[in-house]
Amino acid sequence: MAKRSDPGQITADKLELYERLVAAEPNVERKGATMPYTSANGHMFSFLSNAGALALRLPAAEREAFVKKFGARLCEQHGRILRDYVEVPDALLEKTQTLQAYFALSLAYVSSLKPKPTARKPKTAKTAKKGPAGESSLSKKRAK
Repeated sequence: MAKRSDPGQITADKLELYERLVAAEPNVERKGATMPYTSANGHMFSFLSNAGALALRLPAAEREAFVKKFGARLCEQHGRILRDYVEVPDALLEKTQTLQAYFALSLAYVSSLKPKPTARKPKTAKTAKKGPAGESSLSKKRAK
């Protein structure tokens, strides 16, 4: 059986650069404890991979221009290419001001997408537990 290669770790300096980039956008909050990411409307638009590479989700035209301009490549995770994401070169990660425009573009892109529905179901009175006779516990208390 082949041994998996070490995915690496996110270094403190890369995490600090990512947090600086996220802080530059006032309406965005960094999420994720083990894999830092940002999202809007239920769509993730940036993340730091286990290897410490920043990935940005960009629309097709801007993604192609980004790859050509910075010599970037599409992001690959777990052996699969994430077609909407580009991997930001390390040298560019250090240039927060330059990267802010692409971060804002990424946020605008996912904000234009249809919001993902939430998975949570609201609690209602109909979800009260039923007793053995089919009566709810609430109606039993009222009867006493």
